[in-house]
Amino acid sequence: MIREIIKIDEELCNGCGVCVPNCHEGALQIIDGKARLVSELMCDGLGACIGHCPEGAITIEEREADAYDEIATISQMVKQGKATMFAHLKHLQDHNESGYLKQALGFIKANADAMPFEISEVHALLNGTNEAGEKQACGTGGGCPGSAPMSFDAGGLKMAAPAAETPSALTQWPVQMHLINPAASYFQGADLLVAADCAGFAHGNFHNDFIKGRKMVIACPKLDNSTDTYIYKLLQLIEEAKVNTITVVIMEVPCCGGLSHMVSRATQMASRKVPVKEVVIGIKGDVISEEWL
Repeated sequence: MIREIIKIDEELCNGCGVCVPNCHEGALQIIDGKARLVSELMCDGLGACIGHCPEGAITIEEREADAYDEIATISQMVKQGKATMFAHLKHLQDHNESGYLKQALGFIKANADAMPFEISEVHALLNGTNEAGEKQACGTGGGCPGSAPMSFDAGGLKMAAPAAETPSALTQWPVQMHLINPAASYFQGADLLVAADCAGFAHGNFHNDFIKGRKMVIACPKLDNSTDTYIYKLLQLIEEAKVNTITVVIMEVPCCGGLSHMVSRATQMASRKVPVKEVVIGIKGDVISEEWL
């Protein structure tokens, strides 16, 4: 059959990642510094990602293709290395394609000597999936790593009653990226905080550590619609509001990286150079990393 599917020119791709949050099917990931189509299964060929590629590296090609063949697909992916293979397997699991996952695991087992990883690594990756691609009763199951359910305490810490209510450090409204006006006077020359929605709930001292002394905007690269408008609002904040610095606070889950990619794209487009710091928060609220980009 003839079908349309995206094609990525690796020579043009600079790995900026702007396309990733705009592929709603989750078929694109940044692996080894390049955008990769990790599963043709989930590419609908509509090309929603094309308009978000600043380098013109993504196009649509029409080619002869049989009904999806998992064995043919994964046998080609072996050449791309462990990272791409693992991303593909997780992609199948996350979209509940158990039939194709079973075929993939069967191929890996039959060709174990040629694989760039151990079979045990695959089972650890899939977390509760056996060699037949079936969920084990004791496993936690699949799903997006960022939405996998888990429960944990606060390290046994007992919260003492505060002597006085801690005041909010927020000094402007609104904060949601779709609602903010980059021309608002309070953004002029400000230190800007660009935060993932979940970060403020995860980090216990978020107001004092991050909001204090900054003007804030929040967004979710996974769930928000029309995130391309965010890039242009950030560009306005850099060029017209002339923000002084940008601090990006994201969660450790993979989808959250899209927020950093948006800021990166805006700074690349801007004529002004603005210092950018990225802070990554763990799901238990700890600061995992903090670095100037």
